[in-house]
Amino acid sequence: MTIVVRSLSDQTYEIVRRQILQGVLAPGMPVRQDIIASGLGISKIPLREALGRLEQDGLLCSYPNRGYVVRAMSADEAGEVFSLRLRLEPRAAAEACRRSDREDQRRAMEELTALEAEQDKPGADHVSFNRCFHMSLIKPGGPIAYQLIERLHVVSERYVRAHLAPQGREARARQEHRDILAAWISGDAPRIEALLTSHIQGTLADLQEQLSAG
Repeated sequence: MTIVVRSLSDQTYEIVRRQILQGVLAPGMPVRQDIIASGLGISKIPLREALGRLEQDGLLCSYPNRGYVVRAMSADEAGEVFSLRLRLEPRAAAEACRRSDREDQRRAMEELTALEAEQDKPGADHVSFNRCFHMSLIKPGGPIAYQLIERLHVVSERYVRAHLAPQGREARARQEHRDILAAWISGDAPRIEALLTSHIQGTLADLQEQLSAG
């Protein structure tokens, strides 16, 4: 059995990332490094390393003499990120389903089971589980597509969380995920491409309406 020991920087990254995704650190809010470091009982060195990674993820912006600020959310950014996903993800998943074996299919089923279990928990924050499920449909297709699409998923996670906030969308997403997985396991490439396109387009349309109204 392999025991993975995460560094202090990794642990800090996960904590601050979750605070951003949950809105504890809201869009436009300055990141008070002294307060966060004191609250976590750590020095500023691992915190700075974590903040640098979060900036690369598109969650923070840094400014001279001002430090880090939580990046704002916008309909324009949502449009850019989800449009790129539309161009890459459905076709990549369709190609991956052709190459998948039983182990790949088992892993994808496990990822969806984990996602649905997280959805059933009170106050769940399951965007990372959502990403893992989606990426399990890409993995058999090759490393380049995987890396590109995972990067887009990381950037889009705040938007996915915002999209699932209104009543009823959770159930819709659950059914769509089940339909997508069934098509993927059956090796029906045209159907998986069509279902994923519809899934991502629906999320984008909802988000643009939400963010424009806000």
